[in-house]
Amino acid sequence: MLTRLIRMYLARYSSYMTAVVALQLVATGAMLYLPTLNADIIDNGVARGDTGYILSTGGWMLVVTVVQVVVTVVAQYFGGRAVLGAGRDIRHDLVHRVNSFSAREIGTFGAPSLITRTTNDVQQVQLMIVMSTTILVMAPIMCIGGVAMGIHVAPSLSWLLAVAVPVLAITVAILISRMVPAFRAMQERIDMVNRILREQITGIRVVRAFVRERHEITRFSGANDSLSDATYRVGKIMALALPLVMLITNLTIVAIIWFGGHAVADGTVEIGALTAMISYVMQIMMSVMMASFLAMMAPRAAVCAERICEVLDTETSVRPPTTPADFADDPSRIEFRAAEFRYPGADDPVLRDITFRVEPGTTTAIVGSTGSGKTTVTSLVPRLIDATDGAVFVGGTDVRHLDPDTLRGVIGLVPQRPYLFFGTVASNIRHGKPDATDEEIWEALRIAQAEDFVTRMPQGLETPIAQGGTTVSGGQRQRLAIARAIVRRPSIYVFDDSFSALDLATDARLRAALRPATRDAAVIVVAQRISTIVDADQIVVLDRGRIVGLGRHDDLLSTCTTYAEIVESQLAIAEAS
Repeated sequence: MLTRLIRMYLARYSSYMTAVVALQLVATGAMLYLPTLNADIIDNGVARGDTGYILSTGGWMLVVTVVQVVVTVVAQYFGGRAVLGAGRDIRHDLVHRVNSFSAREIGTFGAPSLITRTTNDVQQVQLMIVMSTTILVMAPIMCIGGVAMGIHVAPSLSWLLAVAVPVLAITVAILISRMVPAFRAMQERIDMVNRILREQITGIRVVRAFVRERHEITRFSGANDSLSDATYRVGKIMALALPLVMLITNLTIVAIIWFGGHAVADGTVEIGALTAMISYVMQIMMSVMMASFLAMMAPRAAVCAERICEVLDTETSVRPPTTPADFADDPSRIEFRAAEFRYPGADDPVLRDITFRVEPGTTTAIVGSTGSGKTTVTSLVPRLIDATDGAVFVGGTDVRHLDPDTLRGVIGLVPQRPYLFFGTVASNIRHGKPDATDEEIWEALRIAQAEDFVTRMPQGLETPIAQGGTTVSGGQRQRLAIARAIVRRPSIYVFDDSFSALDLATDARLRAALRPATRDAAVIVVAQRISTIVDADQIVVLDRGRIVGLGRHDDLLSTCTTYAEIVESQLAIAEAS
């Protein structure tokens, strides 16, 4: 997966990578040439007292060093451009793919894991690419070139390289084999820490209300300790790497000095050649050490790449049609035809045989007990999920044959949990219609019964809103979300339990203001309070994913036992209060 990811995204920067490889070849060649020049100075200059030879060869060494420095800097520049571009492209494609996911895929991965994959995992892969653009090119050339030059300057000592290099390679391979599972465990524990922290921050009011701070601290401490343990295991393995490499390197140098010293005494090896041999051994060991450092990073990057590719390779269950159709009828007309929805691997469907129509200019209410499938029904209309059997038609066309943007462009959705974005009141309302004028925004706020409290805000429409809408109350958040749907003047309004935080008087005023604004549109209302939907043109009663009642309020009281029980329970609660 890592190789595939690097190849896929670095291919877009092939010109930069070609320049990096060429420049690294020049830099490595210059580095390998320096010990030979140094040997020549010792054997032909110092040993013979030839100052002119020392100065001229030293000048060449200076020129080669400057060339090496310059090409290395330029190579780093081109490599950096390629790596940063690749990281940007990976994040872009990840976010684009996540945004295409339906609720099914989002639920499968989980928001904390998707955040980790888009941030930490991409960062690890990007770091691996950074190292690859330098070490992956330099290390093999330096190692092979160092061996070749070492054999050239001191053939009688080459057997030492034949022993040292394989020993070092085997040692690094053993360390890497231990690191792969450790890195996988570490990334999974990062997901867990992110999930728990996200839950605690989002649900801080619930935690405090039920005095669960100590429990949550203990829960986070457990996840944090688990991550620390996994990181500690990785750290212990990595901590062994440098000492082992240095031990093998130093033992090799000691052996070269020992056996080389005897060879110098015998006159078979010159002092300069011995010095060059030591330099080449250092270069070989340095290249192996760099390669081992890269290899130690590879397991974690490989795990991260696997997690990234898992997201990139996941196709959304809500796929846009190859050849989108257009609305065959009024887009305000909705029809469910034996629609069914079943989660993958589930024994029973969440919805089954859902059949009813919503005509333009009418209001359809959906009621039922908790878990009866009300929100799932509303999610089928804008294709947040797709029916696993049967079909849903909007404007006379199966929603699976419509372009998702076209379909959602005629729908104003207020979800069960209204969400406000970081920004201002105006910017949040303009999520529904980006080019909405201030007059249109104020009109939407008036209909949503939000005009009064927005007027009282210090900066009116430009009043800052915190992420998630935590700076406003639950009722205000609901009304702003309703205004966001109203401002686009859609053909279909979907209110998924969107009046639950409103008092009865505000609820009544809002519904009265909505009637003229939605006169020509189809309105679907999911509600718990019977008072909210008593005037609906038709009421769909759900029980365990099935329609057990369909009609007006008065008719259902006498024909639908489930509906009558809901009404009676609410009347009993009202009388008791």
